[in-house]
Formats: sequence, structure tokens, C-alpha cells
Amino acid sequence: MRRALYPGSFDPVTMGHMDIIRRGSSMFDKFVVAVLLNPSKDPLFSIEERVCMLKEACVDLPNVSVDCFRGLLVSYAEQVGASVIVKGLRAVSDFDYELQQAHFNRQFAPNVDTVFLATDAQNSFLSSSLVREVARLGGSVEGLVPAGVVQRLQGKLAPRE
Repeated sequence: MRRALYPGSFDPVTMGHMDIIRRGSSMFDKFVVAVLLNPSKDPLFSIEERVCMLKEACVDLPNVSVDCFRGLLVSYAEQVGASVIVKGLRAVSDFDYELQQAHFNRQFAPNVDTVFLATDAQNSFLSSSLVREVARLGGSVEGLVPAGVVQRLQGKLAPRE
């Protein structure tokens, strides 16, 4: 059984992430989407909220499971039995960073490969930070994130009086 791992912060999950999840899940028997708990970041959504949003967005994908982790990515990949780490690419700058990470990870886990998937061109500009900024400024993020995420963003970023 080929098991793959797609890690990220998913703060929040975007349609670009969903593109990679849908396409990646069609390539592997099991596809684990894992939210990284990164203490150096200050996320808008808690890890529990991000896991919940991903589970809702992936409900129609039976071979996809959603989890969270902290620590080294390759350690977690080995823990869940993933032989492949999937990384989405939007631009050449993503590739530069992700290639370095892939080489680094290979040093620690030679049996875990990294596969790069280019996101659909319509999502090449899309990032979680851009979505948060648009929502924070009152713009519409419909079509950029799954429907349930739109409501959660509005709830988190609604002006307080």
C-alpha cells in the first residue's frame, strides 16, 4: 500500500491546497494531510480548528485522513508509514525552498521520497496569508477557500465593537 503525507500549516486551507489534496489522493492508496504545529508561527486558527476545517473539506475523499503533528517531518512520515511526502508548488520560489527541504529530509530518512505537484494555474497566486489579508480587509474570499472556511474567517475577523 502506497501511503503519502501532505504537510502544511493550512491556516486556513485554500482551494490551492484542495487541488493538491484531490490530485495527490488519486495517486496513492492512503493520503495523510497533516497540520504542522509550528511554535514559531502565530496562526489565526488553532490547530484543532485547522484539522476540523480540513476534515470538512475532505469529507468526500475516502482515502484521505487528517492529523496534526509537531517535530521533524520525516519522523512523522515514518511514524504514519508514509513513503512519500507531497509538496505543492505555486512558483519557482516554492521550488527553491522545497528542493532544499527535500534534500535535507532525505539525509534523515533515505526511504522517504518527496514528490512535487504543481498547483493548477488558477491557484498559482493563492496563499493562506493572502486569503487572511483579503478577509481581514473585508474582501470576499469565496471561491478561494472551501465554503466552511469562508464562514470561519468571517467569524474570526468580524469587526468587534
